[in-house]
Amino acid sequence: MEHPDVTKSVGIVGARGYVGAELIRLIAAHPQFELAFVSSRELVGQRVADHITEYVGDLRYSSPSHEELPALGADAVVLALPNGKAAACVAAFDAAGVDPVIIDLSADYRFDDGWYYGLPELTRASYDGQRRISNPGCYATAMQLAVAPMVDALAGPVQCFGVSGYSGAGTSPSDKNDPEKLRDNLMPYALTNHVHEREVTRQLGHEVQFLPHVAPHFRGLTITANLPLARSFAREEVVARYVDRYAGEPLVDVGDEAPWVSAIAGRHHVELGGFTLTPDGKRLVVVATEDNLLKGAATQALQNLNLAFGLDEMTGITR
Repeated sequence: MEHPDVTKSVGIVGARGYVGAELIRLIAAHPQFELAFVSSRELVGQRVADHITEYVGDLRYSSPSHEELPALGADAVVLALPNGKAAACVAAFDAAGVDPVIIDLSADYRFDDGWYYGLPELTRASYDGQRRISNPGCYATAMQLAVAPMVDALAGPVQCFGVSGYSGAGTSPSDKNDPEKLRDNLMPYALTNHVHEREVTRQLGHEVQFLPHVAPHFRGLTITANLPLARSFAREEVVARYVDRYAGEPLVDVGDEAPWVSAIAGRHHVELGGFTLTPDGKRLVVVATEDNLLKGAATQALQNLNLAFGLDEMTGITR
């Protein structure tokens, strides 16, 4: 385990996107992390402080090649790249024989048993010093937290209807992040076999069917999960399962009412609520909300960095 009072340097590859910006803010405010480098081809040479007001310092965006990354000497590297782009970076570290903590925010290693799957509230017990950490998907985080307390009582596939703000579609222009096309609209996409559907099904060991949509708001996602149950439950028993499962988890709030996505923007936690059963007690509906850029990505990456360096998991995360 690392010594918890030594400053560690963190590099970010792919820092131009929304999640990269949130990571810069979080690391800039962290008492024991400092930025080693932030890479962005589009912003190369520009001062980070001119783009991220929370960062104070002289660091400039750079654009190192994959082969140059290992020589930059960062203790940890966060890959904030589109799906399919991480392997070349990882291969460069392997080829150089350099072994920083690597956190991949894409889906590229979520199905690789050689990487620790970092959803701390559900997987920290299996963390054993691994230096390769796959950050879960934003929707996948909310879905797993919504379903996990009931996974032993399910009678069939779980359906999750999801709606995200358009920041979830990234910064590369598309219909799904075009405010004009989204205005007064709800845009369904990837209605079967979405990567988060496969990810959650694999992690929970139970089939989850996911129906994602994009809405006109910028940040925050909500999922409504429909859980068929093998026996009849009373509402009090269901709520007790969630309260007990997440007792002591500072980033999971279990409430009575169904949470609103408008209340989660800019917040670091997941809200679960709206527990509703059919009259026979054999079908449960649960609602989960989270900020897709924070607990769905950057905040969770910071939890995993803290875990990797032996720090309190909440260091640098304020509720």
